[in-house]
This record gives sequence, structure tokens and C-alpha cells, in this order.
Amino acid sequence: MYMTIKEIVDAANKRQKSIYELAIEQEIEQSKTSYEEVWSKMEKNLVCMENAIKKSIEGNGVFSPTGLTGGDAVKIKKYRESAKVLSGDLMVFGVQNAIGVNEVNAALGVICATPTAGASGTIPGVLFSIKDTLQLSHEEMVHFLFTTSLLGMIVANNACIAGALGGCQAEVGSASAMAAAAAVEAAGGTPQQSSEAFSTALQNLLGLVCDPVAGLVEIPCVKRNAIGTSNALVAADIALAGVTNIINADEVIEAMYRVGRQMPRELRETGLGGVAATPTGVAIKNKIFGEK
Repeated sequence: MYMTIKEIVDAANKRQKSIYELAIEQEIEQSKTSYEEVWSKMEKNLVCMENAIKKSIEGNGVFSPTGLTGGDAVKIKKYRESAKVLSGDLMVFGVQNAIGVNEVNAALGVICATPTAGASGTIPGVLFSIKDTLQLSHEEMVHFLFTTSLLGMIVANNACIAGALGGCQAEVGSASAMAAAAAVEAAGGTPQQSSEAFSTALQNLLGLVCDPVAGLVEIPCVKRNAIGTSNALVAADIALAGVTNIINADEVIEAMYRVGRQMPRELRETGLGGVAATPTGVAIKNKIFGEK
């Protein structure tokens, strides 16, 4: 079982295999199941993501029971169609998908937690934004998810992926790094370049707090997935350009874990700090749950 990103890169280089191939091999070995079963499970995750994206832009969009979030994916879709977007259509399409998936989550719809429900929009946001540009086949999109999964396991085993333990850097930060690395591989980059993209993406979001208003995975969680997606795409491009990092991916994971441990409880999913503690945030909480 791989325990570091360096081990993954070294194995990929030595065996002349892609990261996704190593991921499939490990899952077969760990789960004691067949290739077909492992593939089928990951394929279902892809279908789930695609369905969530489609659902998010049906009609006026989807809305949460609280009414705090919803309909923004549709607004972004219309903006893309009628305006000259400032950061490029691919980037904004990724943002649309990321927000859309998280709106479905907030609306109690079915999503794929990657690695958590609160960060569920980042990876599909990246994947479906680059699908047409890279002309990815269905199989290559499944490969993308296997790559993210193997790198996500490294984070989970060496640090954390829960906002309650490490803040939003552990959720959206991890998802962004996983997506960046997989995007590099999908674009034909080397395993080392995937590692560089991972390092860049996670470094960029170190210290990101988890401060859900009223304790709900809506504000600012939905929009944070948009940032996770755009950050991943930028990190992937930087790595594909040949830019490297002084601090390697494994050390950044360690740093993320330490930063999370140093965060006060108010900034780790308790809804007691950050934007959750603003006058508006407190008023929303009191309106939904009543004053205490």
C-alpha cells in the first residue's frame, strides 16, 4: 500500500505505469475484488457526478431547504452564454459545475463525496471542464477519478480530509490538489508533474478555515468549491509548464495537518468563527434554529 506521493511517483516511473493504473492495482489488492468490480464502482461515481451537474442546471436550478443557496449554477451558465467571461470559458465552466454539484448536495440530492460532501464539487468541476478540451473518453474520465482517489488516500492516511479536524483546507484543499494532479495526468503530464501540481494546489489553500454559517454545508462552502476548481486548473497549468516546487507534495500534506491542528475549534466546522460569526451569519443561524 502506498503511503506517500513520492512512493507513487517512484513506482510509476520505475514500472512505466500511470498513477491511475497503480490506483486500480492497489484497490484490487486491498479489496480482494476483481478488476471489473473495481472499475464498475468508480464508473458509478462518474455517473453520479454527471447526473448532479445535469440536475443543477435544470429549469431554474436546485435550491436548498433553507433557501440559503441554489440557482447560481444556472446564473453562471447564462452568464457564459451571454457575456464575455473574464477568466475564460473553460475556467468558468468548471466553476459552474463545481457550484452546481454543491447546490445539489445542499438541496439534499445525490452526490459523490470527493473526498467529502462539502468538497464534492471540486473534482467534477475540474474533470468536466477539461473533458472537451482534452477530448477525454468515458474510460479516460474514469481514469481521472482513480488518480484522484489514490492521491486522496495519501492525504487521508497521513493527515486528514475532514473540516472538523483540519479546516476547509483539508476538504476543498485536498480535493483541489487531487484534481490538479489528475488533470496533469489526463493532459499527458508526467507523474512528477502531477506531484508538482498537487503541491502547488494544496499550498495555495493552506490555512483555509471551515466556517459554515449555521453549521450548514452551504455558506461559504458552495462557492469555495469554485475556488478549489479554479485553483486546481491553475496549478495543473503551472506544473505542465515545467514549474516545480521547493516544498514537495508530501511535506505540504504534513504542513496542512499541522496547520489544521493549530486552528482553534471555532475555525473547524463548529460554525462559531469566520463568516459564521459575522452579524449576518449569526442572524441566519438564529432565524433557522432560534436564539439560544
